[in-house]
Amino acid sequence: MVAHCLLRPGRLPCLQLVVSALLCFGAPTQGRSSSAPPQFQQAAALYRAGDFAQAAEFFSHAARSRPSSGALQNLGNAEWRNGRAGYAVLAWEQTLWLDPFNTSARNNLQFARKSAQLEAPELAWYEVVSTWLPLNWWAWIAGISFWFAVGIGAGPGILRMRKAAWQQGLAAFALAVFLLSVPAHFGVATRSRLGFVLEKNTPLRLTATEEAQYLTRLQAGEPARLERVRGQYILVRTTRALGWIRKDQFGLTCPPE
Repeated sequence: MVAHCLLRPGRLPCLQLVVSALLCFGAPTQGRSSSAPPQFQQAAALYRAGDFAQAAEFFSHAARSRPSSGALQNLGNAEWRNGRAGYAVLAWEQTLWLDPFNTSARNNLQFARKSAQLEAPELAWYEVVSTWLPLNWWAWIAGISFWFAVGIGAGPGILRMRKAAWQQGLAAFALAVFLLSVPAHFGVATRSRLGFVLEKNTPLRLTATEEAQYLTRLQAGEPARLERVRGQYILVRTTRALGWIRKDQFGLTCPPE
């Protein structure tokens, strides 16, 4: 059962799991600004009018021109209402790629996977760590901790001062923080090759040709990892098999810049 909930402008859209198992799609909203751009207003009007295909197209343009968690979440809401589960799952995964604190998108995915009987992607421990904070936070943590360790470690020598025990302790702590952030950076790199099947009953082929034998058929929204590219086909690894699908049938979690 689907319930419609209109939210005030200035709040992010939401789709939340509730005890009664109702699916609540918030009307599209634009960040925290009280006045949305004309393009967004048109997309929101289309969404409210029930023209989810056109709304998704407008939100897709907005997300491509300037990727943001709000635009991608709006896109996921519209795609889900348009019956394109694979595109919706991809948009919500991209939302979390940019903003891991977005609980609404996380709830969207939980509900979508439960209702469509989809599995969540399997992540290595360092990939799980990389999801704890936004990508730019890891970069700032690594940079600040590294240069802080260098500065407090080399500073007393440059200034010809005696290094105190507390300075050594701070330098060691900063270096430890830097080293602990390294697995997260590695997790970001490997997680960027994670993607999702866009169309239902997508054939997974034995070779990168149209006439190739089918190994299995993949569900819309099913996770897979990109292995390599050959022409218009890509080699992906799923929990079930390794095979080839067309590029246009697959979307990477890392939003294109």
